[in-house]
Amino acid sequence: MDKSVIIGIAGGTGSGKSTVSDKIKEEFGDEVTILSHDFYYKRNDSLSCEERTKINYDHPDAIETEKMIKDITSLQEGKSIERPVYSFTEHNRENSTVTVNSTKVIIIEGILIFENKELRDLMDIKIFVDTDADIRILRRIVRDVKERKRDLESIILQYCNTVKPMHEQFVEPSKRYADIIIPEGGHNTVALNMIIEKIRSILK
Repeated sequence: MDKSVIIGIAGGTGSGKSTVSDKIKEEFGDEVTILSHDFYYKRNDSLSCEERTKINYDHPDAIETEKMIKDITSLQEGKSIERPVYSFTEHNRENSTVTVNSTKVIIIEGILIFENKELRDLMDIKIFVDTDADIRILRRIVRDVKERKRDLESIILQYCNTVKPMHEQFVEPSKRYADIIIPEGGHNTVALNMIIEKIRSILK
């Protein structure tokens, strides 16, 4: 198999990155692999659950990016990997892993994936999903309440204390590295169709 093509999809929290990734996966199924940067949050067994809730998860130091780089390199070489599983309710990495096989196209998704140069340099195509801040926070609230069982007060507190300042410090500046900027993410059908056609041409 030829070396895998790596597509990075970045953008702020609630921007629609996962929607873009999901629609690509719907289109191509097992022909593409999706790796979320969120899978690689560091293990913090030495901390209590309460202490883990206070970690700044929007800072690059919270993620084991070195392991993700190593895993992507293995996938590019045609090898399988055991990628981590992260629990957002326990705020810690689980003991189990998921086997991921190499495919011709690998999608990397996350808010901070353009921040790290070594990770960024692995990408053949870099996409930034650009969505207004008010839309992003509303989407985050809905997601965290429904999927991660968090209360509204803690979500707003986290957004003000870490999410917003980290977005301004790391995420927004990383937009300059993008090859393509998509306003409104998965709702931008014109841009999404162009990306799907590009991937289809790669797979052929």
